[in-house]
Amino acid sequence: MEKKASDNLQDLQYFGEYGGVNPSISDSSTYTFLSAKTMFDTFEGNTEGCYLYTRHSSPSNLYLGEALAALEGTESANVTASGMGAITAVIMQLCNAGDHIVSSRTIYGGTYAFLKNFLRKFNIQTSFVDITSITAVEKAITPKTKMIYCESVSNPLLEIADIKTLSVLAKKYGIPLVVDNTFSPLTVAPAKLGAEIVIHSLTKFINGTSDCVAGVVCGSKAFCLALKDVHDGAGMLLGSTLDSLRAASILKNMRTLHIRMKKHSENAHYLAEKFQKDGLRVVYPGLKSHVGHEKLKSFMNHEFGYGGLMTIDVGSLEKANELMELMQKKKLGYLAVSLGFYKTLFSAPGTSTSSEISLEEQKEMGLSNGLVRFSVGLDNDIHRTYDMMRACMEELHILPYKTTVV
Repeated sequence: MEKKASDNLQDLQYFGEYGGVNPSISDSSTYTFLSAKTMFDTFEGNTEGCYLYTRHSSPSNLYLGEALAALEGTESANVTASGMGAITAVIMQLCNAGDHIVSSRTIYGGTYAFLKNFLRKFNIQTSFVDITSITAVEKAITPKTKMIYCESVSNPLLEIADIKTLSVLAKKYGIPLVVDNTFSPLTVAPAKLGAEIVIHSLTKFINGTSDCVAGVVCGSKAFCLALKDVHDGAGMLLGSTLDSLRAASILKNMRTLHIRMKKHSENAHYLAEKFQKDGLRVVYPGLKSHVGHEKLKSFMNHEFGYGGLMTIDVGSLEKANELMELMQKKKLGYLAVSLGFYKTLFSAPGTSTSSEISLEEQKEMGLSNGLVRFSVGLDNDIHRTYDMMRACMEELHILPYKTTVV
């Protein structure tokens, strides 16, 4: 039986320097050497187990990186100060001026802006395609293409990438498949499906407490070392360094990830089924109506469900805003971006996390004005939550009042 990612995490065991059950936090920006030669060798990348400068690495960041590599089943992992820090470092490491990228058209707005707008400065072009169409992806590949980029479950439309097939295609052309797995930790294992590099915004589900921003790049030992190279490593030279205190905090929170993901998924699935039955247009990968349902079902880890994200279309931006404000007033959650918090978070992606995408392109990809994205929380009584949400929708005439049979 194949070892599970949750078991890999449980089997990690560190001791603090005084025997603590948590590893000691490395509260230093720089590290001393007993000999000048060891310092020189460390600069040249010829030593292991030696620390030079926290921008390069630290014990706390190394512990967290090992845990994340265990989660994704990769040889190594480098942590960064944000999800975008991880994404931009990978792209700048793999691409040079004149190169080309094939990317999913439905991705996080910040990633989209970086690929479409910022990379123009370096004459790096990106083709945005429907990632669910392997034909469209292959057609977009050119001799200058250096990577295929996608999200396992896309932000915000929750499209499902066929990672196994995309991996075969990437290998055919000798280019890496880079997958952002932020929306689906434990549910999807991109590296096991053939992705060469896996990225997370640790800010979201993995940390789970909405108190920091962080990211990670999971991949081969050679690639992770290249990112940290003091001479030409994008991770090292761009300086997106995660603070040791935050690394230690995230490592502690990771220990409950398997419990939290099950509850996020259970609650989101319940709400999605109820509101679809009420007649609303709901997108959730666990629903049979979802176009990617069978695909995800074929390679997911069923123990952790279909994830904590769902979208509901309430018809217009005005209605979406009214609903979110009312739900916040009723203490159902927060009108806020991001995801993975213990309380439900809701936002209108077209005017928030995907606002970098032009209105024309939003319309083309099916991102409607009335779309509300929910990161469903860890509510204990999800039926009570449904009743309260439905009452808000009835008050705003999004749903008709239920008729009571006497």
